[in-house]
Amino acid sequence: MTHSAPRRALVTGASSGIGAATARELAKRGWNVVGTARRADRLERLAAETGMTAVAADLTSDDDVTRLVERVAALDGGLQALVHVAGGAIGAESVEQGLLDDWRVMYETNVLATKRLLEQVLPVLRAGATADAAGFVHADVAAVTSTAATVRYQGGGGYNAAKAGEAALLEVMRLELVGEPIRVIDIAPGLVHTDEFARVRYRGDDAAAEEVYRGVDHPLTAGDVAVTIAVALELPGHVVLNRVELRPVAQAAQHVLHRGPLAVRVEGERS
Repeated sequence: MTHSAPRRALVTGASSGIGAATARELAKRGWNVVGTARRADRLERLAAETGMTAVAADLTSDDDVTRLVERVAALDGGLQALVHVAGGAIGAESVEQGLLDDWRVMYETNVLATKRLLEQVLPVLRAGATADAAGFVHADVAAVTSTAATVRYQGGGGYNAAKAGEAALLEVMRLELVGEPIRVIDIAPGLVHTDEFARVRYRGDDAAAEEVYRGVDHPLTAGDVAVTIAVALELPGHVVLNRVELRPVAQAAQHVLHRGPLAVRVEGERS
């Protein structure tokens, strides 16, 4: 164990994808997990599978976030880590043709929800900070942004802007928390093949969603991101991975994606 006692993490977006995978991974590693999302039925099924505590909440609602944080704060042992996964993309239209309502939703769910949650969770994390095996007392904030926060691409204007905003919020908060033993970790995945992300983005168009991953040799999975989050949280408490960018080997950048099998180049073969 890297810490002196089991730790508790609040995992948002836990009803599917990366959030659900993270709840499973942390529970497997001995963490006490509180999972939250809007879909209570899915949370309850995951709770039955993993032993986590399920608390349904909409992170765009002030009242829901207050109720969620009060519930977590009342648990024995407090809270040592926030793993904020909830967010997402809607639409792939150009800046000119994109719908303002979609952009509002993306800003609300990726930026304002993060701000709303952090302002209430930080006091609970301060109260719950605990020692690692070496005695270093700390707490953690890990949030899943995206490589879209830093790499722009056509059709990504709204999502680029929203994730850039979330990443900026985290970076500023890290500066503002200097002097406190609270690690701020930005997990920025590239292409991750999950059941819902692309389907939601393309408004339920399964064909368009699957085209995103067509022919890609081993895109990232939700489990890959979950393991990355767990490793970042379980490093010695004085070590922080400020920003972790992870991609499948087939994706050099948002706009440089190899489709087809990956193969070592034969000597003398041109690239």
